[in-house]
Amino acid sequence: MTAEGNGTIVGDDGLARPPWAANDPLLREYYDTEWGLPVRDEQGLYERISLEAFQAGLSWATILRKRPAFRAAFHNFHPETVAAFTEADVERLLLDSGIVRNRLKIRAAITNAQATIALRPDGGLVDFVWGFKPPTTPRPTTLAETATTSPESIALSKALRKRGFVFVGPTTMYALMEAIGMIDTHLVDSHRRGSSGIWSS
Repeated sequence: MTAEGNGTIVGDDGLARPPWAANDPLLREYYDTEWGLPVRDEQGLYERISLEAFQAGLSWATILRKRPAFRAAFHNFHPETVAAFTEADVERLLLDSGIVRNRLKIRAAITNAQATIALRPDGGLVDFVWGFKPPTTPRPTTLAETATTSPESIALSKALRKRGFVFVGPTTMYALMEAIGMIDTHLVDSHRRGSSGIWSS
């Protein structure tokens, strides 16, 4: 691998990626095939919000490795199913070593499933979240130039909280916006820059 002055690392396949996606095969695969691509279905978006909440204070690699177990434990993040979870389900999940066993985060997933359903009469979660898409996107050349919040992520956080969502702070929402393609924070020289089809490179 060779590092470029602009912050990307060129791998043995000749493709430039940010440092966080350059070494770990799982992160590399995620970066190349998922991160930054639009998510416009309710279940997929609810899953992303849930996993971003579980990630708080942990590495994304940890969450990604546990994602199959999360999907099994939360019935593929089907909102109606999770919204009906009881305290008995919370206790059951706290015994599941495959996931992050944090009572507050588990309850947050249930609360957010209920809030997702409650949004449906007003257009639904997808339109609600995507309504905060900014008019322009960043063009970072190094990771140091990548922000952790934005006016839009702050506004989205406040709006979701008003609708009953939890664990949706501005930094978590900025990470969500990056992950679902609402903004393109691929480094300018990355081979994935512009891959969302939403923003020109």
